[in-house]
Amino acid sequence: MRDCLNVPSMIYKTTAKFHTGQMACTDRTNHRLQEKAKKRLEKATDPLEKLRNVCLSRGANGIVGLGRQFRIIDDDGNKKLCFREFQKGCRDFGADLTKEEIEEIFHMVDKDGSGTIDFEEFLQALRPAMSRSRQEIVNKAFMKLDKTKDGVIRVDDLKGVYNCKHHPKYINGEKTEDEIFVEFLKTFQPAEGADDTVTKEEFFNYYNGVSASIDNDAYFDLLMRTAYNL
Repeated sequence: MRDCLNVPSMIYKTTAKFHTGQMACTDRTNHRLQEKAKKRLEKATDPLEKLRNVCLSRGANGIVGLGRQFRIIDDDGNKKLCFREFQKGCRDFGADLTKEEIEEIFHMVDKDGSGTIDFEEFLQALRPAMSRSRQEIVNKAFMKLDKTKDGVIRVDDLKGVYNCKHHPKYINGEKTEDEIFVEFLKTFQPAEGADDTVTKEEFFNYYNGVSASIDNDAYFDLLMRTAYNL
């Protein structure tokens, strides 16, 4: 079941702390998501839908990866992109879209005609649709992990929530407690540019990808509750 969620295993609970076991295998879920996205990409005619499926064809953290690409380009940190920057971000990400298709997406998001777009709003538009009930359960999971309530999950947040003393890599001395926590956080990020923090946006972008591979709301809810003991 946890494999379907594409999250690290939480094997059992004692005194309100989780003992983390071996990281869950993510290959099966990602493969299913990637195959579905590739099939939709072949039929897609809408440029935004094309870009969405390009991201999902990279796996559950594909949209997160595109967001990271935009942040690299956003030198002044204002979270705004002009068309040139937006086009460069799409190209650097490897999206096989024509200039005309990229222009159509840009103008679709630039509703006020200012010549710039807020890339966080764009990423929200890019996410696959997720029902309100799914959004609520994902938010509940994030809030549980974000112990300091600052909108970012860090290693220190996980201390007291996770107990990794039973993790095989901790037991055999391969990794320290902090290294295991960092490994957990990197689950939600693309391999390139991964760090030891996860923002709420990244957490949601990731689970929007996971959600796209699960059709049944009740099943998604059950899996989230099981994985995070909600």
